[in-house]
This record gives sequence, structure tokens and C-alpha cells, in this order.
Amino acid sequence: MAKKVDDSVLDAALNEIGNNCDLMTVCAGEPAGYAEANSGGANFLADAAMSVADFSLTDGDVSGRKISVASKSGILVDQGGIADHVALLDTANSRLLYVTTCTSLELVAGSELTFNGWDIEIADPAV
Repeated sequence: MAKKVDDSVLDAALNEIGNNCDLMTVCAGEPAGYAEANSGGANFLADAAMSVADFSLTDGDVSGRKISVASKSGILVDQGGIADHVALLDTANSRLLYVTTCTSLELVAGSELTFNGWDIEIADPAV
């Protein structure tokens, strides 16, 4: 028996992120929740304001759907530490929408950071 999913189902999950994320943060370690990832939280190092225009929904690279997250440059590093996670937050509703790993990078407070563009992809179900 084959497995199928309509693009609208995958789009709904990805649009929840794109339509509600208003802050992207870089963290030292995986944040346990919203408070740890947000400004001043235990894992927080730096942040960038986000808007709906920073997200683009398209077909996935192999299958399914993906949402691309725009790059951001000139981001002031608030706290020094080893950055190894990126979090997408909905500050209006105090929600941690998405967390992923990133290449480890030592950050120094007061320096500037560039968030490269990246994707969140949901594949079609496998047979």
C-alpha cells in the first residue's frame, strides 16, 4: 500500500514557522524551551529579527516541501560562547518553533555574526 501526503499538509506545518517566527537566535547548546533560547536565556548568544518575508516555501530538494530561511548579516553578538544551535521563536506567543544544529563557531561578545540562509525540509512519506 502506497503512502501519500498532499503538499497542503506539509505546507501547513512549514507555514506555522514562516508565519509566526519573529526572532532567530543562535545558542550555545540545545535550548530546553523558549526562555532558554530567547534574549537573556541560558543558551542565548545573539539574535536577528525575522518577518514573513524572510521565509520562502517551495518544493523540497528531493521530495516533499521546504521553507527557506533568509540569511542575515551584521548581527551583534550579545554573549560570547560556542554557537552550535539555531532557534526560531514566536515571541508574541512565547513559543520555541524550531531548533536545529549548526556548525560550531566561537563567538565573542561585541563582534558581528552572519546567519547564512538555510532550509527546513519535510520529505514525502516513504513507501
